[in-house]
Amino acid sequence: MKICLITGSAGLIGSEAVAFFASKFDLIVGIDNDMRQYFFGEEASTSWNVERLCERFSNYKHFNLDIRNQADLQKAFEEYSKDIALIVHTAAQPSHDWAAKEPFTDFTVNANGTLNLLEFTRQFCPNAVFIFTSTNKVYGDNPNFLPLIELEDRWEIDESHPYFKGIDEMMSLDQTKHSIFGASKVAADILVQEYGRYFGMKTGTFRGGCLTGPRHSGAQLHGFLSYLMKCAITRQHYTIFGYQGKQVRDNIHCYDLVNMFWHFYQNPRDGVVYNAGGSRFANCSMKEAIKICEEITGNKMNYSYSENNRSGDHIWYISDVNKFKEHYPEWNFKYNLQDTLSQIFEELKHR
Repeated sequence: MKICLITGSAGLIGSEAVAFFASKFDLIVGIDNDMRQYFFGEEASTSWNVERLCERFSNYKHFNLDIRNQADLQKAFEEYSKDIALIVHTAAQPSHDWAAKEPFTDFTVNANGTLNLLEFTRQFCPNAVFIFTSTNKVYGDNPNFLPLIELEDRWEIDESHPYFKGIDEMMSLDQTKHSIFGASKVAADILVQEYGRYFGMKTGTFRGGCLTGPRHSGAQLHGFLSYLMKCAITRQHYTIFGYQGKQVRDNIHCYDLVNMFWHFYQNPRDGVVYNAGGSRFANCSMKEAIKICEEITGNKMNYSYSENNRSGDHIWYISDVNKFKEHYPEWNFKYNLQDTLSQIFEELKHR
């Protein structure tokens, strides 16, 4: 039997991975205990997605367990052992704002949970491919010290600058403000690399920009485009935090990210790191995203501006994905920003 184990399987990337890999593996083992509801409230619960996955995919088996619980996690690995061919680790506390409220919870989920998964992979299925969903927050606020230019609707960087095409994997992780969340993800990020380099395991770290898609349970503290579109549809108030609303994010559709995982799985490497975002293909400022949401919904958004930017937040971030493209030239983007927001709109209308 060939098994794919997915953590955070009811979340945005996890559930997309279930759908993508269900036809490619004999069994999908999903691990998710709906901590997203604990982090962000009832509206962010992923229980609806667990029900959908169980109904739709006959080879999906769900485990309601906490990745911090070594005893329960070990049982799952012992049960399937060397039949596990792929681990896709997407479970996380994902908000840098929330992390400051409960640093112990944030660190134990993001860092200790990742260590548990790596060690049980090494013990029970050392030949499996291990894929980790990291974040561009590992670079801290270093991107904010680039020579940025203020335009009418966005911050930008000069076309002559080496990072105009995007920030690559060589940007320093040191001497920068990460946020507590960013620090816990750095710890996990380095652990995944180390298990690849030290133990020779097939590990891939994907440092995501804004990960997005139609099945995101968006909340104010996490899920930028999903929450923005939810507010556009319902006319719920939205707050822009700092930078004149011109802060730029690149946005990668969950399908495109999971397709990166698939290409890596077929030809894995040891301890490699990739930046994974929308690149120049799909990026926007807050002001630009609001305009698109208003065009799609036909609603005028109810929003206000706060001068207080989120601590350590990026003013401008666009990923350079050329390293991954060089290693896996057959991969490319499928969904642009307009496609993604239209899909989110259609999903939220019927949820």
